[in-house]
Amino acid sequence: MKGVREGRARCREHWRDARRVLAVRLDAFGDVLMTTPAFHAIKASAPRAHLTVLTSPGGAEAARLSPDVDEVVVYEAPWMKATRPRASSGPDREIVERLRAAEFDAAAIFTVYSQNPYAAALLCYLAEIPRRLAHCRENPYQLLTHWVPESEPEACVRHEVRRQLDLVSTVGWRSLDERLRLAIPPDAHARVGALLAGTGIDAERPWLAVHPGASAPSRRYPAARFAEAVRSLALEHGWQIVLTGARSEAPLVEAVRRQADVPAVSLAGRLDLGELAALLARAPLLLSNNTGPVHVASAVGTPVVDLYALTNPQHTPWLVPSRVLYEDVPCRNCYKSVCPAGHHECLLGVPVRRVVAAALELASRAGDPAPTRLAGGEGVAATGGAR
Repeated sequence: MKGVREGRARCREHWRDARRVLAVRLDAFGDVLMTTPAFHAIKASAPRAHLTVLTSPGGAEAARLSPDVDEVVVYEAPWMKATRPRASSGPDREIVERLRAAEFDAAAIFTVYSQNPYAAALLCYLAEIPRRLAHCRENPYQLLTHWVPESEPEACVRHEVRRQLDLVSTVGWRSLDERLRLAIPPDAHARVGALLAGTGIDAERPWLAVHPGASAPSRRYPAARFAEAVRSLALEHGWQIVLTGARSEAPLVEAVRRQADVPAVSLAGRLDLGELAALLARAPLLLSNNTGPVHVASAVGTPVVDLYALTNPQHTPWLVPSRVLYEDVPCRNCYKSVCPAGHHECLLGVPVRRVVAAALELASRAGDPAPTRLAGGEGVAATGGAR
């Protein structure tokens, strides 16, 4: 046992000495945000390291706002779902050469448990990165120098943040600060301040941000119900409403605004990620589907009412006061973008009155210590752990 402990200690010192580290996270911006605590653990444990993140075009926007990231490289990997078909492997040969020229000392490959790390591991192997770390279900042999046997979902299912922190901790990269991390550009604060002032939002009166979109149809609470919740909060409780969304979600946001038939400000398509973060940093509360802005709110410390479709359990709000609303269903954890049963009961089972009550109750507890429980169909999550 003494020899094993000494070997592990030498291994961890070896990783802490890394001067050029590559973090591979090829998913969307919400996934990159949930990896920022692991980025911080790398920099906290290897403070002299230069950290480069290899990520998708969408993920790059979040990586550039991470205070621990020194460089961002964009790569549309052909093994990722969102990458469009292409005619040749030229971009893949180019990225291998670019990574090889950078002379990285170590690479950490971050995946969800349903993703196979082999392709990313091969990329790092071909780039001659000498230390390569990832979760892996089968023995990767030479593709990974340090691999953590995949235990999900058979043994457990962890929050996405915890999964990535656990991965880097195996080589000694740790930090006591496990919050999501996002640096808001000063000009984003200034622009959002001007936008809100121009729309007449009174910061001295109750207001909230509402995000009715989500990339997957299975994760969208109906627009008519969002509108009903907005109408109740505005007419019965005097709240001001700011609607957000991507440019592609502008028609959805407009439908919510029109059906609510109350004064509401739409900023759909008008904010980049830094500006969305600046808006949510000012907002007393976010009401949203389970999608990227929930993690932005978590990063800036804003309480969240999260309409949480039970497509998967790993993405609840992390370390902020929150209400996670859903209706438990036998088909939970389907991991589908479109409801395979066609009934959407995990969301349709949540009545509007419960959404309004959650918003009012969470707002009334502003300033309370963050709760740590997720229970039943109307839960509270501050640790983000799905139980």
